[in-house]
Amino acid sequence: MSRGRLDRRQFLGCATAAGAAMALGPLACGGPARSAAPSGASPDRPQPGAGNGVPAPHSWIEEATIASLQAAMKSGERTSAAITQAYLDRIEALDRRGPELRSIIELNPEALDLAAQLDQERRARGPRGLLHGIPILLKDNIDTADRMTTTAGSLALAGSIPSRDSGVAARLRAAGAVLLGKANMSEWANFRSTRSVSGWSARGGQCRNPYALDRSPCGSSSGSGAAVAANLCAVAIGSETDGSIVCPSATCGLVGVKPTVGLVSRAGIIPISHTQDTAGPMCRTVADAAAVLAVLAGADDRDPATRGATSADYAAFDGAVRGARIGVARAFFGYHPGLDAKIEESIAALRSLGAEVIDPVKLGAMKEMEEAALDVLLYEFKADLGAYLAGLGPSARVKSLVDVIAFNEENAGKEMPIFGQEIFLKAQAKGPLTEPAYRKALAQCGRVSRDRGIDAVMREHKLDALVAPTNSPAWKVDPVLGDHYIGSSSSPAAVAGYPSVTVPAGTVDGLPVGISLFGGRLQEKRLIGLAHALEQATRLRRPPVLGMAPGPASGCPCGK
Repeated sequence: MSRGRLDRRQFLGCATAAGAAMALGPLACGGPARSAAPSGASPDRPQPGAGNGVPAPHSWIEEATIASLQAAMKSGERTSAAITQAYLDRIEALDRRGPELRSIIELNPEALDLAAQLDQERRARGPRGLLHGIPILLKDNIDTADRMTTTAGSLALAGSIPSRDSGVAARLRAAGAVLLGKANMSEWANFRSTRSVSGWSARGGQCRNPYALDRSPCGSSSGSGAAVAANLCAVAIGSETDGSIVCPSATCGLVGVKPTVGLVSRAGIIPISHTQDTAGPMCRTVADAAAVLAVLAGADDRDPATRGATSADYAAFDGAVRGARIGVARAFFGYHPGLDAKIEESIAALRSLGAEVIDPVKLGAMKEMEEAALDVLLYEFKADLGAYLAGLGPSARVKSLVDVIAFNEENAGKEMPIFGQEIFLKAQAKGPLTEPAYRKALAQCGRVSRDRGIDAVMREHKLDALVAPTNSPAWKVDPVLGDHYIGSSSSPAAVAGYPSVTVPAGTVDGLPVGISLFGGRLQEKRLIGLAHALEQATRLRRPPVLGMAPGPASGCPCGK
């Protein structure tokens, strides 16, 4: 279909061809674009469970933390089975019905049985740890060897069930977590087209931002972010190559941790780049993120990058701020005046807590590596995805990037109704990782992002962390022109393979925004400590206003 002739207002108003509407998934016709606040409530201070005057089910689960859920299970007030059922009920009411967030692509049919088994184990032997009985969502690119598929949102991998858990899933299972389901995501982790629409996948349709249903949840861990924000799970796991944890976390009012590459196993995660990919937690509080990261971190024989990796007590928060030297990366300001104002307030809070703020600091010449960084991703995507697909069992119909490209062409009406696969084609045109062009691009990325970038500025100013706006406020979903992404600060840490943490910094016109703290290799504990102090001083997380909103009008082509 021709995108150039499609009127954007018609599309979002549900008056387009049924094929395109089905590709995006339902968009409520005639309803409010924003989640409506109750009478007298400020849109910047939404109240939980109050959408359209009908309370969401199980209000006791809203904003629950790992600690509060553990306390409820310890006291006998709740069981893991009851908690899991409460989340399943909310998913049915808010994700499948009501506002239809479409944040979850698949539920684990064994979730309730797993929860009941963990309840029995708790009674017999006590809990395994902080995650025992806690329902967790996994992004749909993280392998689980169970009755769930792993597809990166693509129909090309529909029905594919890996023969072995990913390293991340194995650690969560061992810790006693309930794997609740798979979260929707930007298909192929947003690495298929330059005109992609964040949060869209052929399997899951368009994931929606729970704070404003016509706004992007960002990507590619869009479903993980939207689900946690809407209290459809306790916590979720996302993955990032560049911005895919921190952007949806900031856009959905969450804490997101992108760890150092090699701290968390990538084995069994559908890849883009072995030099940048990593999984990490997306949570409503820093304490929850610290607890989850402590479980995820560590060595895995299937991922050589984790050799020597160890976990830590990331929740040892005391004394993190006083005397810390924090540099302000001003190059990442200017995306929106309201955003800048919120970040200034967070910087002032850090200063009031006893941090020494060095403002500004200059973070290298990042523009020098833009072309090289893309080249690295294209080379590595072809090689890494090919290796992943080749290792899948007979349930997978595609075994190489060539196969995926062919599948998309053969199923263009379902896979490419709103954007194409030009990035796939560029990647396929690349040679092997032994080519001098790849080695040159990789070396340049290291020099600019690390040697002349984060490492240099941290050393020059004796810094403990850098801070910057995480990204611009959420833009409107636009299936005609694609994402209207103004900018972010994710690239320096992403290309360097270094950690970053985003924390809520308030709202701009009702839309959540975040502040990022990033620094040197394996500095997660320091960054998380700073993030916790800032979170506790400001307490700016606000849940979205969601309820059982009416579905699409009868007869609307965007409805069911």
